[in-house]
Amino acid sequence: MSIEARIAEDQPDSFAFTAENEAEIKRIMAKYPKGRQASAVMPLLDMAQRQHANWIPMKAIELIADKLDMAKIRVLEVATFYTMFNLKPVGKYFLQACTTTPCWLRGSDEMMRCIKDRYDITSGQTSDCGRFSLLEVECLGACVNAPILQVNDDFYEDLNYQTTGALLDSLEKDAPLAVGSVLGRSGSEASGGATSLNTMKPKKTAKAKSGAANA
Repeated sequence: MSIEARIAEDQPDSFAFTAENEAEIKRIMAKYPKGRQASAVMPLLDMAQRQHANWIPMKAIELIADKLDMAKIRVLEVATFYTMFNLKPVGKYFLQACTTTPCWLRGSDEMMRCIKDRYDITSGQTSDCGRFSLLEVECLGACVNAPILQVNDDFYEDLNYQTTGALLDSLEKDAPLAVGSVLGRSGSEASGGATSLNTMKPKKTAKAKSGAANA
């Protein structure tokens, strides 16, 4: 997808951080030595996105560049490199679907098919109702519980066609399912429950047995 396709055509005339965010920006920038303020670019982009309905307008890019003494193109390079930053409006529920090898082997195609069947959208598109946007992304870093669908900030794991449908049902009602594995797995344990060391029992040494007998 080209950079032009990722940037919204309709842009606001201005952007300003709230007073609360301005105070947070000062706190963040104070972490870095003089001349290294550019290191704060990602938290400021995230802050702008959260303040502006989950997408970053170009006026925010310009403002961040001024605050950090960066060229505007440098800020835009960061914003376009990471899929977590949106440069045009997205739905209330931003669906980021991992389709890299582990998720694909575990059935991400079925997860994607469910979303397409439900809303007739593919990567980079928003549903007709305007509430759901889909983006196909690279590894989300939770391969052990693949396939993964990130909804806004939350991970939903171990999905298939049916469980993806149930998740979408819950989102449509604005009552999202509990985050994590839809199979109820705790962390990254096996689907049948924890197994590590379960079959191992401590063995008493001859010295320990002798000590116990003389006690």
